[in-house]
Amino acid sequence: MLARERSRDPETTVNHDAIRRRFESFLKTQGLKMTSQRERIFERAFATHEHFSAETLYGWMREEGGPNVSRATVYRTLNLLEEGGFIGSFDTGRGETVFEHLLGHAHHDHLICVECGKIEEFREERIEALQEEVAERKGFELTSHSLRLMGVCGSCRRASSPADADAAAKA
Repeated sequence: MLARERSRDPETTVNHDAIRRRFESFLKTQGLKMTSQRERIFERAFATHEHFSAETLYGWMREEGGPNVSRATVYRTLNLLEEGGFIGSFDTGRGETVFEHLLGHAHHDHLICVECGKIEEFREERIEALQEEVAERKGFELTSHSLRLMGVCGSCRRASSPADADAAAKA
């Protein structure tokens, strides 16, 4: 399932205001306040259902109206959001780290195209069960896990099919 198509199932929905209050509380534990810049970053990060890079978020901040937000503040605030468990990040394998908000969304894994960067989310109960079985067999108690499958998506495979290569060679 694509990030922007995430389920709106009540089981996985968390009240936005409750998340905001939790973030404000987390900031206080760090001796920090919810500044207007942090608030803008928080609101924008939780307004999207797509995976986004720090640079993408910074671009959104520059395009949209509101208090000016520096690139450094975007990076620092994303670090705080991740440290507090509000968002997660992963490397796409293309030299880019992307973020997604975690609260209110069921656990899922990722398929990542190494050609175009497309990210598809999925959940497969057989994989989940196998991971738990392996952990148990090895004497581990799982506390969390992350699975990213890297490959080439169907669109990129079709774009680089042998027929395309033959046509390009004849041109």
